[in-house]
Amino acid sequence: MYCIRGATTIENDNKEDVLSCTEDLLKKIIDANDIKIENIISIIFSCTRDITSAYPAEAARNMGIVRAGLMCLQEMYVEKSLEKCIRVLMFVDKDIKQEEAKHIYINGAKDLRKDL
Repeated sequence: MYCIRGATTIENDNKEDVLSCTEDLLKKIIDANDIKIENIISIIFSCTRDITSAYPAEAARNMGIVRAGLMCLQEMYVEKSLEKCIRVLMFVDKDIKQEEAKHIYINGAKDLRKDL
């Protein structure tokens, strides 16, 4: 089992942006790491407090990720932190080393991990 991190930002706090940006992030994580949906154990989503229009987990369910445990949390507020940010922590049942995981940061969240 290993864990993959990722993050994205949305332009506007509306259901369409939350779901489409979350789905885009999840697809990029799945593709980059060659993951089969049935091997996803769980996904934890966290959102900044300025996202209130939808749960990002709905995007995962819409993609057919229905057997994995999903949880949405509001992350702690830190002054001057990135706004309208959705973070993902995905646990996958696959026999690879943790250091081989490809973490994905897109849109405004690219600045969070310039090393990737």
